[in-house]
Amino acid sequence: MSSDLTAAQAGWKRLPYSEGPDFERPLLTVGARTGRRLFLRLRFLYGEATARRVMPELIRLLKVHHAHKTDALLEAERAWDPARRFSERDAVLIAYGDMVRGGSGSPLAALGRFLDALRSRAPVFNTLHVLPFFPYTSDAGFSITDFRSVDPQLGSWKDIRQIGESCRLMFDAVFNHASSRSLPFQEMLCGNPDYRDFAVTFRSREELTAEQRHMLRRPRTSDILTRFDSICGPVWVWTTFSPDQIDLNYRNPKVLLSVIETLLLYVRQGADLVRLDAVTYLWDEPGTPSANLAQTHEIIRLFRDVLDVAAPQVSLVTETNVPHRENVSYFGSGRDEAQMVYNFALPPLVLHAFYREDASYLTAWARDLEYPSPHTTYLNILDTHDGIGLPGVEGILPPEEIDFLIRRARQHGAFVSYRTLEGGGEAPYEINTTWYSALNMDNSPEDRAFQVKRFAASRSIALALRGVPGIYLHGLVGTRNDVQLALRTKVKRNVNRPALDAGRLQQNMAEPGAKLNLIRDCLGRMLETRVRHAAFHPNGGQHVLAICPAAFCVLRTSPAGGEHVIALTNVTSRPCRVEIPTVEAGLEEATWFDLVAGRGWMANGGKLTVLMQPYDVMWLTPFAELERSIESAGQ
Repeated sequence: MSSDLTAAQAGWKRLPYSEGPDFERPLLTVGARTGRRLFLRLRFLYGEATARRVMPELIRLLKVHHAHKTDALLEAERAWDPARRFSERDAVLIAYGDMVRGGSGSPLAALGRFLDALRSRAPVFNTLHVLPFFPYTSDAGFSITDFRSVDPQLGSWKDIRQIGESCRLMFDAVFNHASSRSLPFQEMLCGNPDYRDFAVTFRSREELTAEQRHMLRRPRTSDILTRFDSICGPVWVWTTFSPDQIDLNYRNPKVLLSVIETLLLYVRQGADLVRLDAVTYLWDEPGTPSANLAQTHEIIRLFRDVLDVAAPQVSLVTETNVPHRENVSYFGSGRDEAQMVYNFALPPLVLHAFYREDASYLTAWARDLEYPSPHTTYLNILDTHDGIGLPGVEGILPPEEIDFLIRRARQHGAFVSYRTLEGGGEAPYEINTTWYSALNMDNSPEDRAFQVKRFAASRSIALALRGVPGIYLHGLVGTRNDVQLALRTKVKRNVNRPALDAGRLQQNMAEPGAKLNLIRDCLGRMLETRVRHAAFHPNGGQHVLAICPAAFCVLRTSPAGGEHVIALTNVTSRPCRVEIPTVEAGLEEATWFDLVAGRGWMANGGKLTVLMQPYDVMWLTPFAELERSIESAGQ
């Protein structure tokens, strides 16, 4: 362990808010500069007059939130150092609240017990992303009826807070849309003036012209307008995702204020990170693509400003499955939008590298990866609850290579979902599959250990790249495609969403030779190694080396410069010989040690030559650095 770790060890320790506001203590004072910045955000969205009318209510929400803080929490916030927001010790486990079944109590309690058991064996996951745990009507939790309560079939806020006692929590902020059965939308249909313009509506389907429809960019192929009956007659409502998912109308400032109030509630209930789901489509505007608009970015900046005032330790995470150049735009300047962005180009590029047994496209893309500031990072995922998104590699992989990727995935039992293009037509949007099945065919004659080795090798790339690794639960335990579940529910994405039995997971993890036991030994070793070495710090140096198409190679350096790791992954099913020019990398070291396999290698003539077996992973570090770390630890 490097001494560079010292500065990263101290992260944020959550302190609870008071259940109710204490107005006997001094109220929050919003400084002139901050107040001006908030006002300018509102003015950009709504104009001068409306901004002046809305501003007092925004300040009131901030004051009420502040009144819930204890003295201990206020003191901790004053001592908070943003440079410690992320470290090499961060890894995110992603799961639905009812994905793990077994034992007494609520499903959320069962998930908490599973996480505790997992962390007791290897404490590598310090963050849990619980996918939407609110009451809902469809889309596996993403069509929410009540944003401010926990689905009673999953558990309670108490269950959420209890999980948060042992790890950081990421909440889903599904602020793009609400269920058609949600109270605000139903009240709007009933003519309640308090909920007027909650949604974007038209008096006839033709009000949204064919030309305007032609301009839209959408992640689905369903009709953009859905007919509902209201007290004033039929209305056609903007529904980007499905007829049951009503787009919130952010052109109405009441909607924005209600969402901000919900955001602050999530903070008080324990959110350390807030994931802005599908935020690309936040602002609906006829006559535009209604995706990635300037108003959307301004709302995210406003959310960031609000959190900087109300809870500076809480991070914004944007989930925007769009081409990479647009995706990274949600970092903003590096200081005014998301602190973390989903790295959506990574999964299809890694899968392509393993299908082609050639890392050239992955290497070329990774060499240009940059952060706009030290305060931002990527969430390096390979799979999600939806599958493997494809828009992220538009402009990176040629169309014929994307077609190849889809064909190979289909051979592995994957489904494909489509989206509507600007200008009309459809294009593949995502590959619906588990990550294990994407890499390993069901009827393959390959040895199980060989398949697990390929699976773990692919995951090593997300662990080695600069950023924070995020692993969906099914992508951690090696679940195969559940085609029967997808057929039974008529939902392609459900191929990657079956529930798991906690007892069986524990049994397979302990059984020698079982798939999960092999994954634990292979992938678990890499996860445990990663959190112990500051070279994998999200803000450490990164230099991708294009030295061999058969291997992906990246040099990682700790922020203080005292630790180096050359991470190698053989993406092929055959042995390969890799020559690493250590002199060009600035490392004239003779003796190197593989942190994964636990063996030494010798450099000669400024080159470190290694022979990699199929799907080998090597994390090579100078032996002298390991010796210094031992000496410094003993002082």
